[in-house]
Order: sequence, then C-alpha cells, then structure tokens
Amino acid sequence: MRNNKGFTFRKIFPKPSFKPSTKPRPFKAYSFVPFSPLAMLDPTILTIGGIVLGIAIIERILERWGVIDLVDQLAKVMRFILPVSFYSALFYFFATFIL
Repeated sequence: MRNNKGFTFRKIFPKPSFKPSTKPRPFKAYSFVPFSPLAMLDPTILTIGGIVLGIAIIERILERWGVIDLVDQLAKVMRFILPVSFYSALFYFFATFIL
C-alpha cells in the first residue's frame, strides 16, 4: 500500500507580507478618447453628412430614370467631393471637440 502525505496550502506557501515594497506614487492618467461620442451629433457634421447622402440618393434616382449621362457627370464630381467633405468634416470634428 502506498503512503500518501497531505500538505496544506499554508505549509507550502509562506504568508505574504502586507507591507508594500515601494510607496505608491500618484500619477496623472490621460484618456485616449478626450471627446464624447455624442459630439458627432453636431449640426455642422450632420449637415455635411446629409448633403452627401442626399446627393447619393439623387444619383440613384437619376440612374433608375435612365439618365446615365447625368449620372456619369455626377459620379465624376462626387469622386472629388466625397473625400474632400469627409476629410474636412474629420478635421473640423477634431479641431473643435478636443478638450
């Protein structure tokens, strides 16, 4: 028959010391998100988004009506307007809502 010995947790691991080895120092914590997500409800940003969405809807309606020439011209213009409006709205958002 095998002889088993029982070990308790307290015998194996010593009692931890409650004294911290170093003093905790106060530090400043900075947030990586200094603005609220509700700041996107700014009227200027909503207006820019509404205009771009409206132009896209008008483009789809004209495509259904069969006015392909006008849709092509509008698509050429939108290739320039969409990135410019997006980056300008993004710049406006960060310029006005940080801290």
